[in-house]
Amino acid sequence: MLEPREGIPPVIADADALAGVIAAFAAGSGPVAVDAERASGYRYGQRAYLVQLRREGAGTALIDPVACPDLSGLGDALKDAEWVLHAATQDLPCLREIGMVPTRLFDTELAGRLAGFPRVGLGAMVEGVLGFTLEKGHSAVDWSTRPLPEPWLRYAALDVELLVDLRDALEKELDRQGKLEWARQEFDAIAAAPPAEPRKDPWRRTSGMHKVRRRRQLAVVRELWQARDRIAQRRDVSPGKVIGDAAIVEAALALPPNVHALAQLTGFGRVNRRQLEQWQAAVDRARALPEAELPQPGQPVTGPPPPRAWADKDPVAAARLAAARSAVSALAEELNMPQENLIAPDTVRRVCWEPPAPADAGSVSAALAAHGARPWQVEQVTPVLVAALSAQE
Repeated sequence: MLEPREGIPPVIADADALAGVIAAFAAGSGPVAVDAERASGYRYGQRAYLVQLRREGAGTALIDPVACPDLSGLGDALKDAEWVLHAATQDLPCLREIGMVPTRLFDTELAGRLAGFPRVGLGAMVEGVLGFTLEKGHSAVDWSTRPLPEPWLRYAALDVELLVDLRDALEKELDRQGKLEWARQEFDAIAAAPPAEPRKDPWRRTSGMHKVRRRRQLAVVRELWQARDRIAQRRDVSPGKVIGDAAIVEAALALPPNVHALAQLTGFGRVNRRQLEQWQAAVDRARALPEAELPQPGQPVTGPPPPRAWADKDPVAAARLAAARSAVSALAEELNMPQENLIAPDTVRRVCWEPPAPADAGSVSAALAAHGARPWQVEQVTPVLVAALSAQE
């Protein structure tokens, strides 16, 4: 089993130690490996509870962002460096919260997808590309635990130990396949992307929502979800630890008239009386809403309808989409990469629903670019889309 080359470094948890790390990493050379550990499933939100870095000339650093919540000085010191992350879009939001924002990056997971690797988890990539086995037993632990146990810290240090080596090997492989420029365009797009907008009506993502059809029941889901979210935020725990999605849906379907009826439901059977009253109050608020204030079923849809509805709404468009999907699938197989990395499925749907007229290379290229496709994607996908669209005219 692989061990950290310099042993497990001490966790940085005060301003003086952080200043030393900033100086060391600013003086280091080459790319910097970056990783962050969250406490998903345990704590509210997606904040970072440990940040790991490694750079040539600086070694490995483990930083506690609870004790050192402002890492903007470190981010500034590394602003000219290329950051190497695995599945960058997962870590960038929590890194941004503590002041760490890259200007250039290399995403080893995305590189693996573009290069056609069947398994792109960090452990699988390190083993398949570099021949080392990483310990992967602590990815789902509660990283808000203090002090962090030594085996967890060893795991965390190893996550950045070989990341730059993996980056170098993947760069060579992408270059060999003629895909390095494609990868660079993808990485630049990730680095330049603005923070994601907050989700509209996040309560609609409650698991099991497909069972809830009536507007009054939807209102119960909304009230219970919002009450749960407030409690979870106040307690700093994962919402699922307050009450499960299944219980919310169960209550919405049953519309219990009182606490006694609520207590009979499976998801509320072990809830104490005071908490039951709190949940029943949320149900009662939904039951008392005037008809005009009840949520509408489904969300306002921007863009094309769901593909399953195309055959009824517009059979010609449905035929276009089938031809386009088939062509994109064949091209993705030929290029040895997942279809969704070749071109976003939503982009294909939008172009097929409202195709440019005439559907020639220039107009299709412009349409793809307008929907956010990178230049390499436009170049690869335009010919097959033109052929698919033209065949259905």
